[in-house]
Amino acid sequence: MGRSSTIGSRSRRNFLAASGGLIAAAAAGNTSAFGAVATQESGSRPLSPGAARKIPIGVFDPAFPDMPLDQMIEKFAGWGVEAVEIGTGGYPGSKHCPVEELLADPAKLRAWNKKFEDRNIRVMTLSCHGNPVHPDGKIAERDWQTFQRTVLLAERLGVSVIVGFSGCPGGSPTDTMPNWVTYRWPPEYAQMQDWQWKEKVIPYWKQAAKFARAHGIHKLALEMHPNFVVYNPRTLLMLREAVGEEIGANCDLSHLFWQQCDAVEVIHMLGKQGAIFHAHMKDTTFYKENVDRYGVLNFAFEKKDLPLASETFRAVGYGHSAGTWKEIMRAYMEVGYQGMFSVENEDPILSGEVGVERALYVLKNVRSELLGTS
Repeated sequence: MGRSSTIGSRSRRNFLAASGGLIAAAAAGNTSAFGAVATQESGSRPLSPGAARKIPIGVFDPAFPDMPLDQMIEKFAGWGVEAVEIGTGGYPGSKHCPVEELLADPAKLRAWNKKFEDRNIRVMTLSCHGNPVHPDGKIAERDWQTFQRTVLLAERLGVSVIVGFSGCPGGSPTDTMPNWVTYRWPPEYAQMQDWQWKEKVIPYWKQAAKFARAHGIHKLALEMHPNFVVYNPRTLLMLREAVGEEIGANCDLSHLFWQQCDAVEVIHMLGKQGAIFHAHMKDTTFYKENVDRYGVLNFAFEKKDLPLASETFRAVGYGHSAGTWKEIMRAYMEVGYQGMFSVENEDPILSGEVGVERALYVLKNVRSELLGTS
């Protein structure tokens, strides 16, 4: 953190004992956010034997859409970033990764990768979030082609994990827009949901997993995200059972907090099945008076909309306390998670590099305490 930062001015121990919800509430000008009362860090329980593994901490690059690659890498190196998740198309875009150019020229690919290696940063994950089962055939084909190119690039880079969305089809063969069905009544909604899974979602992901397998990629990390058919741990496991063990989770807890999931319970449940392939590190804060009035299906993405919002995304430590994130990271270590902790910043208050830098600060210090290196 910069020397002028409020967070950076605190001692590590004091910061870890403070509630991220309190900071979030102050930053948003809303003192009634959940977690506004500071909680004590739970640091007494030691890690399980053999669990003390230094999981790499890194960044997902779409937080820097206007920053040239070389400048971004230098900034990451200055922050001590150990790994990166790189967008290769779809919703994240491919600002820092000209996929087709790199696939066409092995020398350019080596030079691109060397930029990271020279700064001791590992390219660990490629991400191509899209909607490959979109009812518009042009969109579906575009996202399928993006996925295939991403698999080929991962194969050449030695990257083992590809992140994306499950997608969402229409509700019938004649629909032109996606139809997200989560509630199976009245009966026509159950019929739509069954049709989506049987005719579109499962066939697509069987095809995708087969293509990935053929190129040595065995980890397709699907982000459990609203407006897509895989939106919670149950729907993730349903698809995994139908398709195979190539399907696993990008465990982005920010989407599970508002669904009232217990983060540690989810990590243990999925981790024991070997179903966590990637972890986006992003927080969510709640505004209790608006939850009480409007419920949780009342998300806001823009700062101007926060006065009426029930919740919004925040940087790690600004929705839940550092002590909570310590238990989350402990859980990842205890289930033997083999991926990276990837900071994704969509915080409407701490935008861009500010949110990323502060999240990195929390995660690094929490990891140090867990490993006994603080």
